[in-house]
Order: sequence, then structure tokens, then C-alpha cells
Amino acid sequence: MIPKKNPKADFSRYSLIFFQLGLVIMLAITYFSLEWKSYPTDNNTLDLISIDKTFEEEIPIVNLNTPPPPPPPAAAPEVLKIVEDVAKVEETVMKSTEASQDQKIEIVEIKSVKAEDEEEDVIVPFAVIEQSPIFPGCESFPKDQQRNCFQEKIEKHVRDNFSYPQVALELGIQGRVYVLFEIDKEGYVSNLKFRAPDKNLEQEARRIISKLPKFIPGKQRGKPVKVAFSIPINFMIQNQ
Repeated sequence: MIPKKNPKADFSRYSLIFFQLGLVIMLAITYFSLEWKSYPTDNNTLDLISIDKTFEEEIPIVNLNTPPPPPPPAAAPEVLKIVEDVAKVEETVMKSTEASQDQKIEIVEIKSVKAEDEEEDVIVPFAVIEQSPIFPGCESFPKDQQRNCFQEKIEKHVRDNFSYPQVALELGIQGRVYVLFEIDKEGYVSNLKFRAPDKNLEQEARRIISKLPKFIPGKQRGKPVKVAFSIPINFMIQNQ
């Protein structure tokens, strides 16, 4: 059988070339599509603000025909009254204080003058007083032990008269109250000062100190003086 087509019109023999050519074209398109770069476009616009020049209006100067203010009233002339100098003035004669040669000078004998010593109201701290105040019951102790006896008696007095305030106990208030007082020249407690965290604790400390007895006053250089004494009182609630 003889083929009807012309052998030169048979393109199947070029299929390999067409395939390779198509492959090269596709690779080229793929390469350029990957290497293609694009940049975003900025669509933002800048708004311009137009500021007009300040308009300055010239204000014309208008002269008002204002009448001038009236002149101030003239001051009345002072009337001078002439008074005749009738009164007689007595001249004071100044006597000289210098002694003349003929004047005798009297010598006055001065006797010794007794100067009275003014008592100074001095407050001496308890730590440096020469003779400390004596608590009742400490008189029989030697002088070097009376100071310790005084402090022990004060502490015992606080313990025996101590009573925790009910209001402070219910509210759980506790702390330390610093008490400062003076023992005057008569032996009485005076000039009480307190520093407390609560007024209820201060009132209780005041009640305790006010019950102190009369002391034998302290002495400095053999004379009774005021003595300052301080004591802290602790208010502590014990957890049961």
C-alpha cells in the first residue's frame, strides 16, 4: 500500500524539537515572572493649608471735643492771728555741780551690804541629782541604795495600779506610753507630760501616776530642787 501523504508534510518527526522549544519558552516565562519586581504606589496626597495674611484694619483717630476738667477750687488763705507776747517766762537757773575749793567734802562710810541669794527654779534630772527623791518606805536604806529603791517602788506602784482600758482592749490597741513628770520642792508630783499612741492609754497612765504618794524632795547642794523623772509604761495584749 502506498501512503497518500507527502513525506515532507509529516511534522511528527519535528515533535521533539517543538517539545524542547516549548519547554524553553515556559522556563523563560516562569523565570521572568519570578524575577519581576513591583513597587506599591502611594496614593496619599498632601493637603496644603493656605493661611491668609492677617488683615490689619487701621482705626482712624477721632478727636472728641471733650471739655477740659474744671480747675480745682482755690484754697482759702490762712488767717494769721498775731498774739502779743504777754506771758512772762521764768528762766531756769542751772546750778553748777562742780565743787568749789571752799566747799568741804564729807566722806560717808559705807557698811557692808548683805546680798540676798535669789533662789533659782532649777530642774535637775533624776540621773544626776546629788540626793535623789526618797520614796516613802526607802528612808531606812543607805544613801547609795535609795535611788534603786525609788525606781523599784515606782515600778511596783505601776504594776499594782495597772488596769488595761476596756475600750483599748476591745479594739486591740497596744503600745508604749512615755511619762515625764517632776517632783517639786515640796515632794509632790507636778507638770505631767505624756506621749502615747492612743488617748485611752494616756488616760490610764495619767491615772496611775496621779496616785503616787508624796515624796521626800531631792536636794542639790543641800537645797531642795525640782527633779525630773521619766518612766515608760508598756500596754501589751497577751494572746491566749
